[in-house]
Amino acid sequence: MRRLRYAVVIPAMAGTLLAGFTPAFADQAAAAGKQPLNSTNIPQQYANQTLSWHKCAVPDELPTAPPAGAEDMECATYKTPRNWYQANAQIDLTIAVSRLKATKDATASVVTNPGGPGAPGRNFPARLRNQPKLREHQEIVGFDPRGTGKSTNITCGGAIGTGSDLDPRDRDRQNLNLIVAATKYAALSCQQKSGELGPLINTDQTVKDIDLLRVLLGRDKINWVGYSAGTWMGAHYAQAYPTRTGRFVLDSSTEFTTTWQKSFDWQPLGFERRWRQDFLPWMAKYDKLYHFGTTGEAARQTYEQVRYALTQGAVTLPDGSSVSANGLDAFIASSIYSKRSFPGLADYLVSVRTLTQGTASAQAKSSAAQKVKAADKSTDTSGAQPLMVPTDGDSYDASFWTIPCNEGPWTGSVNSAIKDSQKLIDKQQPLLGAGWFIQPCLFWKKTPAPLPVLNGKGVPPVLIVESEHDPATPIEGARRAHKAFENSRMLTITGEGDHGIYAGGNAGVDKVVEAYLVDGVVPNDQSLPGVALPVPPGA
Repeated sequence: MRRLRYAVVIPAMAGTLLAGFTPAFADQAAAAGKQPLNSTNIPQQYANQTLSWHKCAVPDELPTAPPAGAEDMECATYKTPRNWYQANAQIDLTIAVSRLKATKDATASVVTNPGGPGAPGRNFPARLRNQPKLREHQEIVGFDPRGTGKSTNITCGGAIGTGSDLDPRDRDRQNLNLIVAATKYAALSCQQKSGELGPLINTDQTVKDIDLLRVLLGRDKINWVGYSAGTWMGAHYAQAYPTRTGRFVLDSSTEFTTTWQKSFDWQPLGFERRWRQDFLPWMAKYDKLYHFGTTGEAARQTYEQVRYALTQGAVTLPDGSSVSANGLDAFIASSIYSKRSFPGLADYLVSVRTLTQGTASAQAKSSAAQKVKAADKSTDTSGAQPLMVPTDGDSYDASFWTIPCNEGPWTGSVNSAIKDSQKLIDKQQPLLGAGWFIQPCLFWKKTPAPLPVLNGKGVPPVLIVESEHDPATPIEGARRAHKAFENSRMLTITGEGDHGIYAGGNAGVDKVVEAYLVDGVVPNDQSLPGVALPVPPGA
């Protein structure tokens, strides 16, 4: 789940059945002692489609070439109703899907989702390419949800990011009003530019798209590996279709049993904890390399000095771009999802400090500027780069705002949001807390659809995987979801703060997850150790 820097929201779920089911097929399946493949009443013009798998083309079908081990990734598309509650209106969307074939006979399909909400996931099966036990008899399936990637897109017309260089720590009312105005402009632009499709970009509709995909894959049940906001989507599918739910892994879990607003509200705590308790002490440990401070607090004070210097004037790079105080915070937040980014973040902070120092030589500043420029281009500011999430125009940003704002409730006002953000500053959570009043859903004109009750009743066991210091989906929310969702199990990864654990280099976690995902061994709640922080080059 991306940090809620410029907005969030969520979807609805209705339980009415759709027309188009074939009774004869149902009778045949019942006689055979199992539920029919299309028991969820998908109209036949959609259920009868064929997935025409072929090797993915780059960049027409995948944004980048698959990595080694996933070179043979296959792509296909299928049609889905624009509105599942008007499925016979003959207004269709295109959904882009992909797969890595099983290394032997495929007896199951595991569908994957990288989160967001709204992140495209067609290239995401590559994350699981090096999981031989999983791949032996399961095909790994990815998809771009409606609204994003190579599926039918929505857009905000490029309006998201307006005012992003304004510093939310500057509590002058005029500055705050400018930020609010920029947020309102972008929110209204999203709704206007996405037209009639915008209100239909939500979890409920996407869950139905996924069940159609299950039918097209020919699976009685699907397995699931969802990360971050992909836990929200997976839990909603499981609650809506419990008899179609196989083995569901919910990694880096949202508090999916509540609203988007309450789930995202854990983020200022999570990011600040990861920053102050994990990254800064790690950087201080290598002070001989970085010279930023010998304790975490000393390193934070150095950062504050650098940040203050940026408030006095943004640093301009050779290509004309700049680094602002707010931009520095955004870069930090995007880099603490994964410990692998720690050395790069430390180098970035050192380089920005050099650019703000009047005593630094021209040569030192030129070198620092080149490093900052390279880092800005290589970092996905969604914070999800460890999970290989691409962007396609502004469709991901548009979906990230639209999904939560379409699903409710969303409470509060501009004034209450500003007061809440000040409270977060006062609680020493300014990294995200200062900008927590940037809430586009406050400007959504259409009343959010109500969310279904997610309690896990009737759902097979699902497995939650959560690190103690996850910044984007803090463990407090994951624990609450675990407690509220019947029959869920939870792996707590101690001494760990990465966002996205399974298939991320922790062999102990992978062993337990795959015993469940492949062999059907449902674990008890338990704790497993995390992976040590990296040693930076040159240390």
